[in-house]
Amino acid sequence: MHAALLAALYIFLSVRVIRMRVGNRIGLGDGSNPRLQRAIRVHANFSEYVPLALILTVFVEMQHSAPALVHALCLSLLIGRVIHSYAVSQEKEDVRLRVAGMILTFVTLGGAALRLLGGFLFGL
Repeated sequence: MHAALLAALYIFLSVRVIRMRVGNRIGLGDGSNPRLQRAIRVHANFSEYVPLALILTVFVEMQHSAPALVHALCLSLLIGRVIHSYAVSQEKEDVRLRVAGMILTFVTLGGAALRLLGGFLFGL
């Protein structure tokens, strides 16, 4: 379910970039358009973090971890990415929201990595 919601957000971010490109007649790059620059970076940042986080979370699930842990990791990622996407999309960006979104994303990455290392090193 969480991966499906993240996919929906990815599609939304992609379509937003496409619409801005078409509306501004910018086929490649950002045309020095600040709104398009932000939209491109939001989309790119999402695609830089989400795949690794989902892969790590799948590995955590494959280790027969508690379902609550898997859901917590995924929910942290989903909320973090929504908050981050919203914050960076704003021309007058609220840096606190951006940071909160990144912290939640790092909680997912770090939490999953620690669970996997614990399983490997200590058989947890």
